[in-house]
Amino acid sequence: MQATIHNEFLTLTVDTHGAEAVSLKNAAGEEMLWQADPAIWKRHAPILFPWTGKLVDGTFAAKGKTWKGGQHGFARDLEHTLLRAEGDTIQLELRADDAIKAERFPYDFALTSTFRLEGKTVHHTLQVTNPGTEELRFGIGFHPAFNVPFDEKHTTTDYEFRFDRPESPVILDASPNGLLSGKSYYQWKNQQAIPLTDDLFADDSFCMAGLRTGTIGICEKDTGRNITCKVEGYPYSLIWSAPAKPVRFVCIEPWHSLPAAATDPQDWEQRAAAACLAPGESWQTTLSTTFDR
Repeated sequence: MQATIHNEFLTLTVDTHGAEAVSLKNAAGEEMLWQADPAIWKRHAPILFPWTGKLVDGTFAAKGKTWKGGQHGFARDLEHTLLRAEGDTIQLELRADDAIKAERFPYDFALTSTFRLEGKTVHHTLQVTNPGTEELRFGIGFHPAFNVPFDEKHTTTDYEFRFDRPESPVILDASPNGLLSGKSYYQWKNQQAIPLTDDLFADDSFCMAGLRTGTIGICEKDTGRNITCKVEGYPYSLIWSAPAKPVRFVCIEPWHSLPAAATDPQDWEQRAAAACLAPGESWQTTLSTTFDR
């Protein structure tokens, strides 16, 4: 099922499957979200929960059992309950039911996803609550994909990722299998912009740590049109696109947790978490993205 809200600038559609934004159009009716061509990448803007990235051997251990888990958790693959779709807000919820606790993740949780329009900005808030009787540990992140180029008059090299100040991001290496290698390096030093090329993501994503910038945007160099994410408060920000030539979309991904390290133990309780919630506690984060195009 899908729900749609709009204001004078934006029309947003969210699917209850994965609580995923599947369409975002500007006032001119131009689609700004990637439309999930399965030949390139089959998603639009998935939620990453209760982990980000990959697990060692695709599994984790908890409560005396080994659990299989795909990349980026399972919230993106399940049906969420639509709580509200009116005015400027869409709200959905995923709760750990008996099937989830038996097959995917043995801990109680409630994940609420709230989308709100404000002018040309989409605010997406994820709230995690622990309704259970034991500690809840989890990872979480965002993964929106934006159409590039913005129109037929522009090509890949007309765009750049732009920080709000010069940056020297530390890149956390996760090659060749998506698990952290324990190595880090500088790809760029003292740069406020990263030029987009068709080969930029030939070796997959860049996971950036230590950023001082408050925003990361994808900017059209000659016009200044841009899509900009507020990443202040996020310890990690990734940029990525699927290996297609020419580039068809770019992702800006603020995360509160990381993939597993290649040397990590399987025990879930020893995995670095975004938050550790005691019974009854809640935690939330918001990604605010402005579409100035």
